[in-house]
Amino acid sequence: MFYEPRNQDHGLPKNPFNSLVIPRPVGWISSVDRDGVFNLAPYSFFNAVCYRPPTVMFSAGASSADDRFKDTSRNVETTGEFVCNLATWELKEQMNLSSATLPPKTDEIALAGLTPIGATLVKAPRIAEAPVQLECKYLKTVLIPGWDNGDEYKVIFGEVIGIHIDDAIITETGLIDVAKMMPIGRLGYNDYARVDASSTFTMERPK
Repeated sequence: MFYEPRNQDHGLPKNPFNSLVIPRPVGWISSVDRDGVFNLAPYSFFNAVCYRPPTVMFSAGASSADDRFKDTSRNVETTGEFVCNLATWELKEQMNLSSATLPPKTDEIALAGLTPIGATLVKAPRIAEAPVQLECKYLKTVLIPGWDNGDEYKVIFGEVIGIHIDDAIITETGLIDVAKMMPIGRLGYNDYARVDASSTFTMERPK
């Protein structure tokens, strides 16, 4: 099949694009607003973009006509910082709970029964249950205009300035045991995938 996304003439019950670029890692972003209220939300349009400096990005869409952009993007742009927590198989239910659309002053960390702990270099909280937490300094926002009035997206970039890793997922040879972490990724629709020992393989790069 072929279709032009702008025309939405794919003839399928749901937009297939979200299920084509997969799996997408989940950026579980924690932030804090000016009044000290914590926020936590998962973003599947998320990834690492470079090594030096280590940099990540996530994309936040407009949420409503009255409060156009999501709490996370507003908090990050206001305070200049955030934390990206690793979403894992064990934390999938809590991650899903934190995706609910809620009033701005709702603390999703408390709602999901998670434990906020202090970061080292930023004021945004870390999630204690997450085996990896990336402390980030806000770099810039790139605005992506949508097709319709009010339909636009903010792509937010942050430099990773501090990294916390649970020692339990570091092997004796000093590598990260990805299968032990079992991170999850978004497949589109309501579907997710997990990385475990049965789903990984190794290939050496050609010289």
